[in-house]
Amino acid sequence: MTTKQGRFKTALVMIARNEARLISAVLHSMKPWVDEMIVLDTGSTDDTVVLAQTAGARVAHFTWVNDFSAARNAALELSDADWHIVVDADEVLQHGGEQLLALRDLQPDFVGRVEVCSAYGTNDTPGAAAQEASSWLPRVLPRGVHFEGRIHEQPSSTLPKRNLPIRFKHDGYLPEQMRTKGDRNRQLLELAVQQAPLNAYLHYQLGKDHEVHDRFEPALQAYNQALSLLGPETSREPSWRHDLMLRRLFTLKALGHLSEAVQYAETEMPTWPDSPDFYFVLGDVLLDFVVAHPEQAGHLVPMIRQAWERCLEIGENPSLEGAVHGRGSVLARQNLSLLDQLLGR
Repeated sequence: MTTKQGRFKTALVMIARNEARLISAVLHSMKPWVDEMIVLDTGSTDDTVVLAQTAGARVAHFTWVNDFSAARNAALELSDADWHIVVDADEVLQHGGEQLLALRDLQPDFVGRVEVCSAYGTNDTPGAAAQEASSWLPRVLPRGVHFEGRIHEQPSSTLPKRNLPIRFKHDGYLPEQMRTKGDRNRQLLELAVQQAPLNAYLHYQLGKDHEVHDRFEPALQAYNQALSLLGPETSREPSWRHDLMLRRLFTLKALGHLSEAVQYAETEMPTWPDSPDFYFVLGDVLLDFVVAHPEQAGHLVPMIRQAWERCLEIGENPSLEGAVHGRGSVLARQNLSLLDQLLGR
């Protein structure tokens, strides 16, 4: 299917349920850059459908069957476009509209990955500013590519993948949004793990769900299982292994397993020389170790300083999965300043 503006037609494809909070903003951010917008509603009881239609989307309905792939694939089947841009109802386009327009003249022979910048809140510090982390997700799909997986579904395709300069801002991981989801994701993930116990990605995602709800013991168990299934620790693949490594370090720190965290960091250090996030979390771990063992401050404090200075030497690296914005710049400088204050400098 071609359009007057280019050789290939583009369509936004979305599934939604009770997303009245943000769906208008999402659709309006995408409308200038695509030929069509399709929303498949899975049982909304709020104004989602009316708001989507008002924004210019074609809306259809689907009975939810506890399977995200089933819903996404049903939405894809509603489109005759050559390119499908899959967007969630809590993801607003920040930049990259021109790249979406350019798809009209690009042969649909690859899967495009876009940057989804997620805001993370802090459950233990009400009102604290959220941090932002990047994920590169396969969301630009040629016609005929479908999803697989009950939850945290992935496109099934042998086509090459290409990172595109397109960024979405996502707020679905903020505490107030996570509360509305309740235990839905955990239940679906546990069912998916039962059905595919050797799938490392599902264990990783289950660990993330436990972690964001401060269930650190089961989070660590899930992360350990994911790592054992992935194999050699020196590998940088798959791309989400970087985020898995960071999350396991953080979880060990949260549980007070500081010696194990330090040992794990020593093992991972040669693999991530370009990761400011690794050195940032390493400094945090070592600082907690000093608090627990003040007698070792003499040799550990310089190591903490070196870790955060290394962050600044590397700079920002948002190409790494799970990279938190600022760890290669402002956040590292803030930590060094606080360290100087603690030391009375």
